[in-house]
Amino acid sequence: MARIEDLKEEARKLLREGKLKYIIGYAMGSNGWMANPVFIKKPEEVDKLIWDPTCVHNLTRFLVDEKRRKAKEKQPDTRPVGIIVKGCDSRAIVVLLQEKFINRNDVYILGVSCEKAGVVDDHKLVKKLKGKKPKKIELGDKGQFIISTDEGKIEFPVGELLAERCLECKANFPVIYDVLSGEKIKKTLEKPFGSLEKIEALSAEERWNFWKAELDKCIRCYACRSVCPMCYCDECVIDSINMAVTADTSAEEKAQKIKWVQRSPEASENFVYHLVRAIHLGGRCIDCGECERACPLDIPLRFLNKKLEKEAQELFGYEVGFDPAQPSLISCFKDDDPEDFIR
Repeated sequence: MARIEDLKEEARKLLREGKLKYIIGYAMGSNGWMANPVFIKKPEEVDKLIWDPTCVHNLTRFLVDEKRRKAKEKQPDTRPVGIIVKGCDSRAIVVLLQEKFINRNDVYILGVSCEKAGVVDDHKLVKKLKGKKPKKIELGDKGQFIISTDEGKIEFPVGELLAERCLECKANFPVIYDVLSGEKIKKTLEKPFGSLEKIEALSAEERWNFWKAELDKCIRCYACRSVCPMCYCDECVIDSINMAVTADTSAEEKAQKIKWVQRSPEASENFVYHLVRAIHLGGRCIDCGECERACPLDIPLRFLNKKLEKEAQELFGYEVGFDPAQPSLISCFKDDDPEDFIR
């Protein structure tokens, strides 16, 4: 079973020897049970690190921030950054390596295996507890979640509380790492795209009505974009922010600054934003589910990305984030790929 103590020992040694700039990991949250991201810079801070089923965040997003900070520094610290990753998170690092956004020597990967479990879905947890407040969540020896509350401990089968992404996870242990805690126990998936069955069974009109109702709720807060490790463009194609239009801005300057979509949360604008973002994640999304988790309106964004993942696999035999030496989906083709127009 994965043990955070193994990673703590390695982390403490690396920081003591000055081999890492800092380590990105998980620590106890302010609410007492949900893990939060933490940045460990000193060996004595390593004891803050935890690993439990509440470590839901995909920490690779912070590697994007690190690269941006380093680019602005005149004399940047070139030591690698340490990071604790789950299986899905490790696939995000693979994509960043494929796209040459980061180099392998930029990051020291402390891998932790989810084995036959994963992380909890807080919405499912709230429904199960029926008003009881969780204090701690652990994975039991018999493959169950043990929830500690003020009224005692409650046990639930893992499958009843797992996040949807974990139920369809193809990499429940890291595919790339420098050190690994836990076993490489691969789950057998009967339906790797089972979550899509319900929406795929709808007619075209029903699907349109479904997405219209969902995307009408969008307030364009861009939480989905902000939390995604694949959204690392300095300027989003549909959200131009580099040029402020003032009274002195010439007509020529305005004309040359293409504005693909307005920032107002209107239905038509929301459709463009979410469809463009989904297409840009085709062959790149590793199904960490962070976009859907971060959405304040609970829009099921994972459906869009999961559908594109399914199409990539069925049409091109492409699985995202397993081989850093493999070219990205949109940068290569095979002679037997479907549709002649792509050649």
